[in-house]
Amino acid sequence: MWPFKRKAIVDVDTARWHADNFAWLAASFGGHGALAITIMPDLTALPHPATLGLVLAGGLARRMGGGDKALIAIGGVAILDRVLGRLRPACAEIILNANGDPTRFARYGLPVVPDSVPDFAGPLAGILAGLNWAAANRPDLAWVVSVPGDCPFLPHDLVMRLHEARQNAGLPLACARSGEWRHPVVGLWPVALREDLRQALVAEGLRKIEIWTSRHGVAIADWPTTPLDPFFNVNTPEDAAEAERLARLSP
Repeated sequence: MWPFKRKAIVDVDTARWHADNFAWLAASFGGHGALAITIMPDLTALPHPATLGLVLAGGLARRMGGGDKALIAIGGVAILDRVLGRLRPACAEIILNANGDPTRFARYGLPVVPDSVPDFAGPLAGILAGLNWAAANRPDLAWVVSVPGDCPFLPHDLVMRLHEARQNAGLPLACARSGEWRHPVVGLWPVALREDLRQALVAEGLRKIEIWTSRHGVAIADWPTTPLDPFFNVNTPEDAAEAERLARLSP
């Protein structure tokens, strides 16, 4: 459990859906009424530089028949709720990258940032949108961690391990690997490289993440795939059914 600071009033009913990390709230305060605290990470106590969390939820979900994969319920909990539960203790702020009507995510109360590159240019466009948002709105944050919005079982130590990997390797970028599979979208990105990425996307038409990251150097953080792959993602109805089974292993 990360340390937290006292700050303001928060309603328990509003906070309850964060139960993955803050289940002690309801138990400690009877599950109703208002508290004289708000749940905010104490960024001075984090074991890594303050980081912006970026959830990439802008995919077209063709294999699911369209819609938002992040809003699919797994084990009775939307994938996006699960993702946010993993990121919140380790991130200074979280934003969503999604195209289309942002009101479909209104209940989360998070900034929704569309791609700045047209025609659904892929995850690099979403990452660029996150880097640009950080530069404009949180100049105090030099790092962005990106995750897909369709991974219901992300590891709790994701942000810390990615920072450790790039620090130990002396490289500017980091991405996750489980078993033999790299997950380039699960990565750590310095805001300082946003102009270089914009040039690659707009001027060169580059779309493949690993081509761009290889230019700068990317460190790898490894996770095991048992009892489940923490980067299992839901792309098809069959994946959703398998995720339901896996949710019993990682509730």
